[in-house]
Amino acid sequence: MKKRATPEADIQRAIVSLLRVVLPKGSIVHHAANEITSGGRAGHIRQAILVGMGVHPGFADLVVLSQGRVLFLEIKSRTGRLRSSQEEFRDAVLQQGFGWALVRSMDDALAALRNFGFATRIAGAP
Repeated sequence: MKKRATPEADIQRAIVSLLRVVLPKGSIVHHAANEITSGGRAGHIRQAILVGMGVHPGFADLVVLSQGRVLFLEIKSRTGRLRSSQEEFRDAVLQQGFGWALVRSMDDALAALRNFGFATRIAGAP
């Protein structure tokens, strides 16, 4: 895998590739492109438009849908921290009974699948 100056994006690509292999056929892994990184007036206008279209502050990076289960994955680098909007989203998701996990590696992603009872194609997994 080519290394870039975007460690979270690199981790996310690896996790998406892993999930596509280990989850049962028919599972969905979806990236929620939920933020504008460019600043300035144009960035603020674009962000306001997206919010009006349903973009939710702090929405997780990945949504996993598999066999009637839903899991939200927030991808962070080894030292990355949650923003307050991400903490609020996490709390709302968990309160509604869905799964949510902070993921920093492929091992974390596999652990989240196990912790929330997702079936995988890995021998010995639930």
